[in-house]
Amino acid sequence: MRKRSLFAGVTAGAAGVGVLLFATSRKGLGSRSADWRTGVRFGLGAAVGSLLGMAGEALTRVPEKVALMEDLMPKTEMIFSFPRVEKPVPTDLFMPKGTGTDFETRPSAWGGFITSNDRFYLRSHSPTPKIDVDSWRLKIDGTGVERPVELAYADLEAFPQVTLIRTMECAGNGRRFYKEHFGVEGEGGQWRTGAMGNAEWTGVLLRDVLTRAGVKPTARDVMPIGLDDHEVRRPMPLSKAMRDDTLLVLKMNGETLPADHGFPARVLVSGWTGTASIKWVGRIQVAEESLHSPYNTMEYIMVGPNYPMEFPALGPAITEMPVMSVIDLDWPAELLANDTNAIQGRSFAGEGRVLEVSCKIDEGEWQRAELFGPDLEGCWRQWRFPWQPSPGKHEIRVRATDDRGRTQPDDVPWNHHGYLYNAVIAHPVTVT
Repeated sequence: MRKRSLFAGVTAGAAGVGVLLFATSRKGLGSRSADWRTGVRFGLGAAVGSLLGMAGEALTRVPEKVALMEDLMPKTEMIFSFPRVEKPVPTDLFMPKGTGTDFETRPSAWGGFITSNDRFYLRSHSPTPKIDVDSWRLKIDGTGVERPVELAYADLEAFPQVTLIRTMECAGNGRRFYKEHFGVEGEGGQWRTGAMGNAEWTGVLLRDVLTRAGVKPTARDVMPIGLDDHEVRRPMPLSKAMRDDTLLVLKMNGETLPADHGFPARVLVSGWTGTASIKWVGRIQVAEESLHSPYNTMEYIMVGPNYPMEFPALGPAITEMPVMSVIDLDWPAELLANDTNAIQGRSFAGEGRVLEVSCKIDEGEWQRAELFGPDLEGCWRQWRFPWQPSPGKHEIRVRATDDRGRTQPDDVPWNHHGYLYNAVIAHPVTVT
């Protein structure tokens, strides 16, 4: 209750910024060059924010009443019992999140190092759009390029093609554990550990596409914009857009990019939260100024007592993913006694490499797991740990360390959206 009431105050204090972002949400704050109208918007937003901030501070003085009000408020996320995607999503492979567009892969269904297209998790903000590739055009424009450019699908196919293997993970992966550890749900779909996958991506270096429009030396931010109902868009620094592992993807695992995964083209932003890899791209904006959208100012940001506001965002924007480990077992897991089982799983370290993985059974000692399979930058690393289980209920814990010395923590601080849960998880296993 206390965390809910505290967040009510923080939310009220930032509501003025929310008004500003809502007013410009269809095109994003950075979709046009700065002018006097933008200044007026920011001024009004700050004024309203200041007034509501005082109201928010007052509200936090009556935590139980605020918490009750929040409990009574209607939920804005609609629940759908039917899929709003194109590929089959059988329950032996996926766990639906109730939106009709979000489906978590069962860890037992991942298979090997590469996640096949039919088993790759789905996270979308709206139903899969139907796009006519013959009339589709990719537009590149903005203050950061010398000239606007339009490219057809065939034009992109004519560029030199690059293939990379990279892991993609949703920032909300593990969100369900916030409820288990803090008693309050993080806002959003209650994912366990299956909102991630590893694929072979083929396409054009994003820098090659941007170069066609003539990137100015003064260019600062690059923002791909999707053609879905929400026009999902999220900026990245020019330096990230120009890297060797940032692609405009046309194929996934050797096949034409599936509709649910972004056909005709999506961006691959290696090591970053999955939402940065915009699907169904129709426009790429390059700007000399900083760009903002609801997806780096209101969502996919860290909001909580440990995270300061970074105007115009309500908190720090999420970029690279932290070190995370998962076990290739469903929840809850069941195993047979007296069988020699090699517990298997995979660990991921954002832009880096996983160097070490350790496992712990119940309250025993941490023991080193064996790493196997490909060792690639920006990809998960598979591991296994021998275990001959005895009957009863057990817990398996795993922690990983990457090539920069980052190790999974025992706990993580609360954040309202429930992002980036990478603490060591106790995975329950029943042995019969």
